[in-house]
Amino acid sequence: MRIFIMTLALIAMTAGISACNTMEGAGQDIQAGGKKLERSADKHKGDDSRNYH
Repeated sequence: MRIFIMTLALIAMTAGISACNTMEGAGQDIQAGGKKLERSADKHKGDDSRNYH
């Protein structure tokens, strides 16, 4: 029974570590997308060539 509990604990810790790495990667991707959007907005700042109706 002790080995079973230790195995479950090891699996849970491994899954937890993997989830943290996945969330960190997702956060970095979202941050990179935000930076690209901000650069694009800065590039087109003052661009009044579009007609808004």
